[in-house]
Amino acid sequence: MTETTPAAASARQSNGVLAAFAGPSLPFAALGLPLIVHLPTFFAQSVGIPLTAVTAMFIVARVLDIGADPFLGMWMDKTRTRIGRFKPWIIGGGLMLMIGTWLAFMPPQGAPLPYLAACLVAIYVAFSVVVLAQTSWAAVLSANYNERSRVYGWWQFGNVVGMLLVLLLPVIVAARGGTQAQGVAAMGVFIVVLLPITIGIAVWKVPEPRVHSECHAGLKEYFAFFKLSSVRRLMLTDLLYGLAPGITGALALFYFKAVKGMDDGQANILIFAYFAAGLAGSPLWSWVSLRVGKHRALALAGLLYAAAYIGVWLAPAGSFPMAVGSMLLVGIPFPAGQILLRSMMADVGDEERLASGEDRSGMLFALLTLTNKVGTALATVVLLPLIWVGFKEAHDAVNEPAALGMLTFLFVALPIAVLVTSSLIIRGFPIDQKRQQEVRAALDARDRQAASQGSVA
Repeated sequence: MTETTPAAASARQSNGVLAAFAGPSLPFAALGLPLIVHLPTFFAQSVGIPLTAVTAMFIVARVLDIGADPFLGMWMDKTRTRIGRFKPWIIGGGLMLMIGTWLAFMPPQGAPLPYLAACLVAIYVAFSVVVLAQTSWAAVLSANYNERSRVYGWWQFGNVVGMLLVLLLPVIVAARGGTQAQGVAAMGVFIVVLLPITIGIAVWKVPEPRVHSECHAGLKEYFAFFKLSSVRRLMLTDLLYGLAPGITGALALFYFKAVKGMDDGQANILIFAYFAAGLAGSPLWSWVSLRVGKHRALALAGLLYAAAYIGVWLAPAGSFPMAVGSMLLVGIPFPAGQILLRSMMADVGDEERLASGEDRSGMLFALLTLTNKVGTALATVVLLPLIWVGFKEAHDAVNEPAALGMLTFLFVALPIAVLVTSSLIIRGFPIDQKRQQEVRAALDARDRQAASQGSVA
């Protein structure tokens, strides 16, 4: 297992190392999608749990999960082992995730509600552990302003590949005459098999800088982060920028079928095209940030993201090629937020360490996992206005113009508004490349002084 010192984090990591680091993103992202889209329906239809009980179970599990984030971040920052701070957490969380996924995706016949609830809580908590550990680990892989965008670009590339692969599995199972339960089981097996392989390779091949100083931060220091303008800007931008794909996921099938006249197969292909375009977007926005800086690149991505939704609206109803083209354009800026916001939070971590003398990467990235979860939850709220105007989701339903107008507003106008707002917020982010290099120079000088004093002692 590779170990390194903080100074080594300034080196450029090879593509092979970053590919190994991004490997666990495949099963992590592959789990995140069915957790929202497939499992609730599966529990209600195939397992036989009442829909109201399923809804309550997911809400309770998510609330418990959100409350765990600050504590997980603190415990990770305090962890000191021979293999690093974050590797033990990703190993332990991955094991817990394997067990929970196996039990939830392939439950015994007639599984009771408490059994499924326990599995769901275990999955949510374990998922938070591994994602927080991986994104915090990425922050310390490089101390270079531009290199961090490359690290998170690889991370997001793995996420998109994982989502694309898991989207295909139920389609393949259904095409072969399989049932809903078999489709969910196939996704579960895919995740369980990939978890130990990808995590094992990452832990073996990817370095993690050793931190020798102790971290004494607690809840007081966690809530003190909210006083920092840089943190508030990142959290609000993350919340708003994350709402757009959340709304797309919640309403895409409804919009393309009811407004654009697509069938189920075409609508699913359009969603696939959206995520597939993210594969090109991941390296693209890392490259753009090298030219104009991270906060300017993200502000640009938000404006282009908003403009692309206008293309979706203008695409003629019934024109499948035009719809595909419009969704490809929407998908290209989609990964910019995940990449650049996390890269900028790593820069905030440098400034915070210079001020406090402690590395609190886990606590800082717990803030972004919080906004990500809140954004996902808020995205589902867009279904309520559709209910209020009497939107009918049945395949052969005929909707009133008011219902279709509300659906169009929610799917097109609302993402445009939040994306433009996010661009206006992030353009004033205070840490650019010059400021980050000044902070890193001060940190390196202090680290060298501490090392020389330690050698003398």
